[in-house]
Amino acid sequence: MPVEIILPVLGETMDEGTIVKWLVNVGQSVEKGAPLYQVETDKAVLDVEAPASGVLVKILYEAGSKVHVLSVVGLLAAPGEDVSAIQAPSAASVERRPAPTSAGDAPTAVAPRGARAVTAPGRILASPRARKIAAARGVDLARVKGSGPGGRIVEKDVQAHLEAVSGPAATPVARKMAEQAGLELTAVPGAVEGRRIMRADVEATLASTRPTPEARPAAPVAASPTPVETVALSGLRGIIAQRMGTSAHTTARVTLTTEVDATEFAQLRTLLKERLEPKLGFAPSYNDILVAMVTRALLEHPYINVRLTDEGIQAQPRINVGVAVDTERGLLVPVIRDADQKGIAEIATAFRELATRARAGKSTPDDLTGGTFTITNLGMFDIDAFSPIINLPECAILGVGRIREQPAAFKGQLCLRQMMVLSLTFDHRLVDGAPAARFLQRIKQLVEEPYLLLA
Repeated sequence: MPVEIILPVLGETMDEGTIVKWLVNVGQSVEKGAPLYQVETDKAVLDVEAPASGVLVKILYEAGSKVHVLSVVGLLAAPGEDVSAIQAPSAASVERRPAPTSAGDAPTAVAPRGARAVTAPGRILASPRARKIAAARGVDLARVKGSGPGGRIVEKDVQAHLEAVSGPAATPVARKMAEQAGLELTAVPGAVEGRRIMRADVEATLASTRPTPEARPAAPVAASPTPVETVALSGLRGIIAQRMGTSAHTTARVTLTTEVDATEFAQLRTLLKERLEPKLGFAPSYNDILVAMVTRALLEHPYINVRLTDEGIQAQPRINVGVAVDTERGLLVPVIRDADQKGIAEIATAFRELATRARAGKSTPDDLTGGTFTITNLGMFDIDAFSPIINLPECAILGVGRIREQPAAFKGQLCLRQMMVLSLTFDHRLVDGAPAARFLQRIKQLVEEPYLLLA
């Protein structure tokens, strides 16, 4: 029987993806695990592997199609197998196909061995897991609309039906966004229309309910107005807008700034360059050294290494430091995992690989998730100080300004020193000002006296 090719969940914020390119043509054979097609997520373009060996007999979504996660995008079959009864879905079904409703849906679609076979019509078609949930919850399968081939009912269809009975159906991303913004899902147009609410629906509703500025006299219209280019707020730009807006409106942000004598810090970087560049093939950056210093400070002040959850303030058992990277597609934050278990050379190597993938648009979901603290450096753009926005669900973020030579008091004398400004933005709901100030003070001490990293 044909094997479904599923668009997998490639990130915790992903509810849809765009088919970029099919790497195998209809009629060609492919081995299990070989790249089959490319999909663009909010963060990168990734290859999706074939769930089984066989012949690509049908493509249900061509390149350029935007598809909800866990949707069937194509079929694999044995040579000569007849799949003519399977019809490609309409454009309307693309928009209405349910997204995953729980973590339990993901493994059956993402794991190759979880691919399901197409069954024949003529009765109520349902997967064993869907039947089990329906029986346990008293759901009449005859009232459930299936989204699988031939109208087959799968687990997510039963979950969607249950949600529809108890309230508006929504993807996890859309539901969380609405909760953070204090928006009732019943106020979203999709709830009235009876379809599953997507992230875009919540964003549109929030945008339409923002207060509009007071009316002002219209400016004179130019005789020959210049056309204005409009770029859709979608893809990575859209997710950045959503996250930054959510952070700005839901956190109790406070920013602390401190001026730091970075003379010894700059000297350390020069020494590391001389010693490590021949071995690594590149010189460790200021960011690499800062990751090590921030990691030490987080170990000593674990109340910063937390996040806010529905249950309360949750301490993070690992120290995963993200470093903001400017790419052609927008701002990305690759995460250096278990930074407390790495030396500066290991941190530099890991971050160089992460940044290279990010700039090439090849970041994996693991590259960009799981961070517990973020560093953002605008010093290379001659920025002295700024107030960064917290990278939710983290507690705080460190902003780094440029290092520049200027007069400063040093050991009772006025002399030229390498000075720098550090800015710590933190969520006052999770930590108070004094503890946050002590954390920033410790980072300052490590920058001014970097030999303390050895203590």
